[in-house]
Amino acid sequence: MPKNLTRIYGQAHLHFITFSCYRRAALLASPDSRDLFVKSLELVRNRFGFVLAGYVVMPEHVHLLIGEPSAKTPSIVLQMLKQETSRQMRLRHESLVSALPQFWERRFHDFNVWSQQKKIEKLAYMHMNPVKRELVSDPRTWPWSSFLFYETGEHGKIRIDPV
Repeated sequence: MPKNLTRIYGQAHLHFITFSCYRRAALLASPDSRDLFVKSLELVRNRFGFVLAGYVVMPEHVHLLIGEPSAKTPSIVLQMLKQETSRQMRLRHESLVSALPQFWERRFHDFNVWSQQKKIEKLAYMHMNPVKRELVSDPRTWPWSSFLFYETGEHGKIRIDPV
């Protein structure tokens, strides 16, 4: 990750965010851990009131497509999401994470999504990630993504905000 990242906030853009587990360890490999992440995401979204336009939870990383919260920045949202998830994971799966000095890599990648075309591109990238990684053969069968919302209108594990 570059050392001098520039984050552009306040432009009413969506943000395509990618962040990884510590040293890309598959700490989200189990369905239970992915469900726990989704619950933490919902809790943090309710607290900060940001738009969730899309997501995918992979075994060792996460992609989000979010709007900016009204009172804080996506950086604060990510900090709180990472803290909540790692706290919950340590409570539930202490043996899994206790050997690691941290749960998440410290940085995250943030790409401003300024057009409908870019939004569609980023959603397609996210939704095909489990297929590309050969976790499933069809994105409809990976329940830890927003694919079904865009395919059928069903919210699945977490409510998606259409934008």
